[in-house]
Amino acid sequence: MPSYAVQLAQRLVRCPSVTPVEGGALDLLQDEFTRLGFDCTRLPFGAGEKRIDNLFARRGTGGPHFAFAGHTDVVPVGDAAQWQHDPFGGMLVDGKLYGRGAADMKGGIAAFVAAVSALDGADDTGSISFIITGDEEGDADFGTVKMVEWLQANDQVPDACVVGEPTNPSRLGDVIKNGRRGSLSCQLRVDGVQGHVAYPHLADNPITRLIAMLAPVNGTALDGGNDYFDPSTANVTSIDTGNDAGNVIPASVSAKFNIRFNTEHKSDDLIGWLEEHFNCVGGEWTATWRASAQPFVTPVGSFTALMQTAIESVTGQKPVLSTNGGTSDARFITNICPVAEFGLVGQTMHQVDEHVDAADIDQLTKIYHEMLVRFFKGDS
Repeated sequence: MPSYAVQLAQRLVRCPSVTPVEGGALDLLQDEFTRLGFDCTRLPFGAGEKRIDNLFARRGTGGPHFAFAGHTDVVPVGDAAQWQHDPFGGMLVDGKLYGRGAADMKGGIAAFVAAVSALDGADDTGSISFIITGDEEGDADFGTVKMVEWLQANDQVPDACVVGEPTNPSRLGDVIKNGRRGSLSCQLRVDGVQGHVAYPHLADNPITRLIAMLAPVNGTALDGGNDYFDPSTANVTSIDTGNDAGNVIPASVSAKFNIRFNTEHKSDDLIGWLEEHFNCVGGEWTATWRASAQPFVTPVGSFTALMQTAIESVTGQKPVLSTNGGTSDARFITNICPVAEFGLVGQTMHQVDEHVDAADIDQLTKIYHEMLVRFFKGDS
């Protein structure tokens, strides 16, 4: 018979909650939270097709206040015919739970809930809350970022938060994410004058200028890194002229690039530096920027030590602290309290036949439970 945590993970996977659809996942969690004595608040933000449903639940009114954060929305399944198991079936096969969101991150949320359900009353001396969004895999405009504003406005800010993203590359206990890099994207258009390649003096080739403009971001490191981060990196991801003719200089060319940057930089500073460079190259150009994340780090201290000790006590290994990889909703939570991420093994997240070991869900439950016990004993 599967454990409560694994059964709850199965039930969550069976909710087809592809962003922005709630799919019944938040309804299911609200029922579980209510049963465990939590006061629940649904927090819809946005409107129309962009409306996102979110859920905040809290038990207790005093401090200290520990929060778990996660998302119930999942990415699309792609071609369902390529799946060996129903992507929303929540099937257990040979000790593995299959389905979209099993790793990212419904299995982690189930472990959150199961850990709280196993708490002894004497261990729960403050407040516990859940910050659950339905908009992590999408644009994230109406999810955790809005919930954080609501928490601040309604005196619900936690003292510490664990985000249950699948941080482990190969086995449970490998990695805690105590920070993330920022992400800055640009779409750059350079305009010239179309003409025949045999008469370049009668044309103005925008590609020549574009290549010069892209030099600082073409597969380069921008710095030497620091104590918490590897060097910032920049890469061109697309160049397009829309030109099918081999003997025509195009009238315009567009490129896209992305910078993943550490705490040595701010997005506005990077934009200013690059636009100054574009102006030095000269000609007509237009840049559209999107800073989707700023870098952050939770420094080594009592909170990271609590997490490492709890993980080591269950798994027998001490996880390393890391800031690599993509972005997560921790980038919003860092504005209100110390935050770090720890969850399941993420080898199959977003893939066909996404799955996790059911035993890992149970072990993760024990880890989260140990974190709670240590937190309320004052270890942080």
